[in-house]
Amino acid sequence: MEFLINEKHTDGYSVTWKFSETVYTERTDYQDLAVIDTMEFGRALVLDGIIQTTEKDEFIYHEMIAHPAMMAHPNPQKVLVIGGGDGGTVREAVRYQSVKQADLVEIDEKVIWASRKYLPEISCALSDSRVRIFVEDGLGFIKRKQNYYDVILVDSSDPIGPAIGLFGKEFYTDVYNALKDDGILVAQTESPVFNRELLSSVHRNIKDIFPITRTYLTAIATYIGGFWTFTCGSKKYDPLAVTPDSDRLQEMNLKYYNKEIHQACFALPNFIREIFE
Repeated sequence: MEFLINEKHTDGYSVTWKFSETVYTERTDYQDLAVIDTMEFGRALVLDGIIQTTEKDEFIYHEMIAHPAMMAHPNPQKVLVIGGGDGGTVREAVRYQSVKQADLVEIDEKVIWASRKYLPEISCALSDSRVRIFVEDGLGFIKRKQNYYDVILVDSSDPIGPAIGLFGKEFYTDVYNALKDDGILVAQTESPVFNRELLSSVHRNIKDIFPITRTYLTAIATYIGGFWTFTCGSKKYDPLAVTPDSDRLQEMNLKYYNKEIHQACFALPNFIREIFE
């Protein structure tokens, strides 16, 4: 049997997914959560009717949110992931032998539970001994940290519901304070086609706080319009000036990210450059 789920993104744009089975569904304290088996992209995590991650292309998103910053930092030991309860970003962070502690802060514990049970290839690193899991609001958690983390990765969902505050200037200021003197932030910053105002605002806010700001681009079929951006704020290291370590990359055996991708992703099309002007 076949079923359809329709993601409505704007009044004039929606995406229809065909799936064969609803594996799990629940109304949590924060959102509608479902795990489904899609026809084209394998198993998928769905929050409030929007596909969050799929087995087919999750590696692109998770490798790209993590590795440009992790490679730019010469010795990342303490890493924080805010959001990302599926565990994919944590999985990429703990690939680095230098990492001694990887903290995951996720507001909805049911996302973690469902991912562990139904998306084991994505959530596999959550059982790593270096990983600490905190079920709470990242906005409050980050305020309690000062000069603590080397890298902070903000793997938030879309700017609706509990994720709205993760795109604000006050939050990025708190992140700056929680980072060490050479720390790096990376935040997922949505579609440059459908979220131009949001991308412009986030880039401006991060640029006001961090001495080095870089937005970079990738393509992820699962997400609205295909194009997807991440914005980096760094206190010391310019990720664009870094050549990733080939030996480390070979050990990791990644599917998408490599040293050529690292350089190329920072080359932005003119229409994105214009957003920042």
